[in-house]
Amino acid sequence: MREETHEQPAPLRSGLTTGSCATATSLAAAKLLLTGQCDDAVDITLPKGKVVQMRLEFCRLVGERAEAGTLKDAGDDPDVTHGALLYSQIRLQEQPGIRFVAGLGVGTVTRPGLVLAVGEPAINPVPRRMISEHLQQLADACSYPGGFEVTVNVQGGEALALKTMNPRLGILGGLSILGTSGIVRPFSCSAYIASIHQGIDVAHTNGYTHIAACTGNASEDTMRQVYNLPEIALIEMGDFVGAVLKHVRKVPVPRLTLCGGFGKISKLAAGHMDLHSRHSSIDLPQLAGWAADIGADAELQAAIIAANTSQQALALAHAAGIALGDAVCAHALAFARSVVPTQVHVEVFAIDRQGGIVGKAGVQ
Repeated sequence: MREETHEQPAPLRSGLTTGSCATATSLAAAKLLLTGQCDDAVDITLPKGKVVQMRLEFCRLVGERAEAGTLKDAGDDPDVTHGALLYSQIRLQEQPGIRFVAGLGVGTVTRPGLVLAVGEPAINPVPRRMISEHLQQLADACSYPGGFEVTVNVQGGEALALKTMNPRLGILGGLSILGTSGIVRPFSCSAYIASIHQGIDVAHTNGYTHIAACTGNASEDTMRQVYNLPEIALIEMGDFVGAVLKHVRKVPVPRLTLCGGFGKISKLAAGHMDLHSRHSSIDLPQLAGWAADIGADAELQAAIIAANTSQQALALAHAAGIALGDAVCAHALAFARSVVPTQVHVEVFAIDRQGGIVGKAGVQ
């Protein structure tokens, strides 16, 4: 009899960024204008030198413009833009250089604090450079002395943008054209972390001295109720508390509040920077130890260790008159303070599933 074998999971597939899509479609449309050639696919060079071929959905002349489109393929990453049609429209202009325009579904910057100036289309620096370099190479090859007007569009981008951090960052009207390497790496979460950094930058640049970083909707609602903070001062950090703490080293806001569910705050208290269950777990014996420090007897400690969830452990402590929520927040506060500059005032809130505050520390 053959020994049983276990199927090996297939490796996750990488994809290409919206910046790569915009580069490919801009190049194809410009090539049609300058050479009359209309290809089914186009090769582009990514920032680190890798050449990739991207299939085009269309490449055509529309009046004095040319336009080309491709479907965004994010690989196995759960990207909001996966499958979206991205297309560029190119118009030749007499003066050399590149002029970028936000088309349908591409946002416009309306607040200071981002790398792009207010009023600029939300096409980030690396995609701008990629597009510019490819178009300049084409112009040189065709002995074309003029420039290009580049309008980037994402079909349905205005609706898709509502699922991103763009409205809170002051990027209105659509999505951002993103990418630093040109490649989307599955579950790298780089775009999410970048949005956390941008949120802190925008709040700081616009003069907000108090920001609250929250793990989800319930914690955001709690912070609105407690502090009446505006949207711009609320940072949706998800599980990436480390991204907040490390960025505050560079942008030391005067006051930082961290708010999350009790389980996630207990992970922070244990020194974890990524609060997702893939990367950290709740240490019930540690919770029991912290409970012991504030008076829990041996029976309660054993019950906490045997609890099914952190919420059950918290309920057991609460029933015994042990303020475990405050103790956990105090440990989380101590860890957070060890990461951020000393001039930053930090405070921590823990909430239950209904958004009720079950612990706090450092609160002014």
